[in-house]
Amino acid sequence: MQTTSNLLMIRPVRFDFNPETARNNAFQVSGQNQEAQAKALQEFDQFADMLRSNGIDVTVIEDSPEPFTPDSIFPNNWISFHSNGTICLYPMYAPNRRLERKKGVLEAIASHFKIHKVIDFSYYESENHFLEGTGSVVLDREDRVAFACISPRTDKRVLQDFCKTMGYKGIAFTAVDGNKMQIYHTNVMMCLGERYAIACLDSIPIRDEREEFVDVLNDSGKKIIEITIDQMNHFAGNMLQVHNDKGEKLLIMSTQAYNTLTEGQIRKLSQYNRLLHSDLRTIETNGGGSARCMLAEIYLPEKNGPSHP
Repeated sequence: MQTTSNLLMIRPVRFDFNPETARNNAFQVSGQNQEAQAKALQEFDQFADMLRSNGIDVTVIEDSPEPFTPDSIFPNNWISFHSNGTICLYPMYAPNRRLERKKGVLEAIASHFKIHKVIDFSYYESENHFLEGTGSVVLDREDRVAFACISPRTDKRVLQDFCKTMGYKGIAFTAVDGNKMQIYHTNVMMCLGERYAIACLDSIPIRDEREEFVDVLNDSGKKIIEITIDQMNHFAGNMLQVHNDKGEKLLIMSTQAYNTLTEGQIRKLSQYNRLLHSDLRTIETNGGGSARCMLAEIYLPEKNGPSHP
């Protein structure tokens, strides 16, 4: 199944601008971090409340003050969960982001979901090769295709290892922003739903790679909904489709992303799912990530028992 109704979120305690990630994340803006933690916490809580009020099961885990992990609010970069009971751990570019792999998170997940295997790719950090989870890799879980734009955060060698281990076909390509800089994470330029793909095709400059990208999506039967470079810069590619406790499909995004969509795009997307958005401006500005980055989808089999917090 392409969508899930279970999501992991990490509630921040020391959210801040992270200079270690700003080296290759053009979406981060320095000098905008006054009262960042308080503002981010308010945005986080409103976002989580919105998701829960729409029937989505959200596991919220409070981050710990130590060690200092300013980007812990983006858990999908270091961990992913799979329906066969597998958890994958990923090699992270920034040293202070490697500290996000905290034992307490895994223990909290294990208390509510069945974990059969943990596959740890983080040893690649010692070789300076990185693959930052479902930020680096956008997964078509039904057709077993992994889309990845190569960057300092997304290494082709690790991608190949992930695909071989997990049974995916890798589609690697170059993607750049309006300044011709490599896009740091694939999930800011594309989003996969069950029956559609949102993609900034203008960001893929090499024609053969762009044609392969389009062909693979067409072969999967997904309708391509294009976004512009400017819309991508406002996180219109950083969305996530889920389903709720009634089986209704929902597309989650930030208010900034929603406001940049055209009436035609909203109409097309509304044919497939209801659109939900929340104001995440502080998180987007200081962290350089948006709604999708804050959500790690949990596909693990659930244990019997009461709903988790």
